Amino acid sequence: MSKKGVLLINLGTPDSPSTADVRKYLNEFLMDPRVIDVNPVLRTFLVKGLIVPFRSPKSAKLYREIWSDKTGSPLMHYSILQRDLLRESLGDGYQVELAMRYQSPSIQSVLDKFKEALVDDILVIPLFPQYASASTGSVYDKVMEVIGTWPTKPNISFINSFHDDDLMIATFADNARKYKPETYDHILFSFHGLPQRQLIKADHTHSHCLKAAGCCDTLTDVNKNCYSAQSHHTAKLIAAELGIPKEKYTICFQSRLGSDPWVQPYTSEVVAKLAAEGKKRVLVFCPAFVADCLETVYEVTVEYHEEFKAGGGEHMQLVESLNDSPTFIKSLKRMVVGA
Repeated sequence: MSKKGVLLINLGTPDSPSTADVRKYLNEFLMDPRVIDVNPVLRTFLVKGLIVPFRSPKSAKLYREIWSDKTGSPLMHYSILQRDLLRESLGDGYQVELAMRYQSPSIQSVLDKFKEALVDDILVIPLFPQYASASTGSVYDKVMEVIGTWPTKPNISFINSFHDDDLMIATFADNARKYKPETYDHILFSFHGLPQRQLIKADHTHSHCLKAAGCCDTLTDVNKNCYSAQSHHTAKLIAAELGIPKEKYTICFQSRLGSDPWVQPYTSEVVAKLAAEGKKRVLVFCPAFVADCLETVYEVTVEYHEEFKAGGGEHMQLVESLNDSPTFIKSLKRMVVGA
């Protein structure tokens, strides 16, 4: 009897922090039509003519700041640990593999391993807690593109999102407790950003998204697949787990690109506002990431920290991501085998 296949997929990372490898990574990532969802000609001009040539050297410098000679990028390091720990937890009846949506190991190469092993059932777990077209949706597209070329198709299923998974929520809460959240002046839940147009596209009713203030505050049938609404829900669950009152935390979004409006409020503006209000100590969660990466290790702990201090703040503390937490591995195992 063949093993059941489990495919963990994260976003990706350059093969090295060299400018050439970062350029290769950014080209593949940003040319994805679900990431920059504009006219193909305009996308090519923006990515290959403007963004990648100017951004690659800058991003390479940032990657060098977080890169380890032994383990490479934090995202790759923790993704491999998650794969290995899940393998150990599931045992011999499962073949657990790791792929990256962009760069190595490729989805194509890993799915070929399943085909060669005669795997009949594959569960794909995109490692993005909140659903977004640009992340989970892109994973769906690429997996089905590869499987679509096979003469025979395996049974295949996907985990759409796990934004409200109680074990994931517990992991973030446990990671925060050692910092004593109650001793901080304010708490930030900083999620990766998306253009507002992508949220609007996800509203199939065309009557809810950004039509009124607070449209993401409560998860409903209308916005249940909205990235922003799921992000708000994740933050509220973590806050409830830790007993953080609503007035003491802010939900915000980082890493915007270009001049189009993105999901708001922007983390950088919230950081400046908190410093101007006299807040001295801020604790930051990044619950869109299951593994620490450039956006957490550098963007929060270096860039936002420096901006906060420049505005009069004293300390900004990052709560580590899920990484190799045994509780998160239990969460992944439950996704595979059920309760």
